[in-house]
Amino acid sequence: MTKIIFMGTPAFAATVLEGILADGGYQVLAVVTQPDRAVGRKRQIQMTPVKEVALAHDLPIYQPEKLSGSQEMADIMALGADGIVTAAFGQFLPTKLLDSVDFAVNVHASLLPKYRGGAPIHYALINGDERAGVTIMEMVKEMDAGDMIASDSIPIEDSDNVGTLFEKLAIVGRDLLLKNLPDYLSGALVPVPQNPDEVTFSPNIKPEEEQLDWTKSARQLFNQIRGMYPWPVAHTYWQGQRFKIYEASLTESSGPAGQVLVKTKKELIVGTGQGALSLKTVQPAGKPKMGIVDFLNGAGRELEVGDFFGQ
Repeated sequence: MTKIIFMGTPAFAATVLEGILADGGYQVLAVVTQPDRAVGRKRQIQMTPVKEVALAHDLPIYQPEKLSGSQEMADIMALGADGIVTAAFGQFLPTKLLDSVDFAVNVHASLLPKYRGGAPIHYALINGDERAGVTIMEMVKEMDAGDMIASDSIPIEDSDNVGTLFEKLAIVGRDLLLKNLPDYLSGALVPVPQNPDEVTFSPNIKPEEEQLDWTKSARQLFNQIRGMYPWPVAHTYWQGQRFKIYEASLTESSGPAGQVLVKTKKELIVGTGQGALSLKTVQPAGKPKMGIVDFLNGAGRELEVGDFFGQ
């Protein structure tokens, strides 16, 4: 039985780990995941989804702040694993660690060489791509630059956001790994180098990229909003304060960019550079996330047709 170390952090990686454990062909010697972090407005400490799976299966867990040069890395290397499988781990793997095993592969949520980096699903949505996918690749020191073992894709629907696409691609990645890893390990599947001329990057979203520019088209803004939901969440400004927009939909309306075009008890339509958006789920400053009806019946009562967002 092939002995592996699994490294991953979010729910995407937890789905892959659960698949490996259910397969029965691999012995997971240990799990490596990011340290527990404080999350939310109450800053409560929360363990990673991968840690939750590891605890449920009584697996040894390592949570180094940084692998390189750590005692945890020395302990991991001493386990004598045949290989390493990573999925959205969130840290670079030191060359010394990679050299200590027979193989190291990564489950990456993009169709490489497109979208190397930490936010491939976000960028696929923000850029309006028609498809998203997963690539299984060999691990090398350069970020997401290893030879490709296998890939698969699914269509992106208008109803998709980062959360739904993560869930879908986690299943694609799990199945793709389990289908192709045996042939890769036996030598029957030969990895293919990435074309350097087709490389693009998807770095983590910067705070300034979360702000909506109402002069963009409705479609561009729609893609940006769902490409940041449920995190990090797009925002604009209203009454001089940040106003988060979690969900919106395209409409047939049109009008000045950022201007409130329609306001009823149940609907709020805002103009863009081309077309308009109907806001669905929002969060005014100092308030909880809410549906548009609750907003319009509360703080939004002050809003009038002709008012502008983003100013």
